[in-house]
Amino acid sequence: MVVKEKIGVVISTKMNKTAVVNVESRYSHPIYSKIMIKTKKYLVHDELEECNAGDKVLIQESRPLSKKKRWRFVNIVTQSSLVNEK
Repeated sequence: MVVKEKIGVVISTKMNKTAVVNVESRYSHPIYSKIMIKTKKYLVHDELEECNAGDKVLIQESRPLSKKKRWRFVNIVTQSSLVNEK
């Protein structure tokens, strides 16, 4: 079985051990040939709470962890220039 991986931007980290990641996918419209952008939000399990809002992260598909959480945080691709102080 191939494990799916996606790269997206963290939108929110307000929940415990959970981050909301926005993933963009680009595709060509079948009739008009315009490049369309589709976005989808994923709830991602972040055990150590490493990522912050604005970070570009790599996420990986996993078994269901809760009702809506089916993805795990793997690593940070690029960190945000904004520093969130807690």
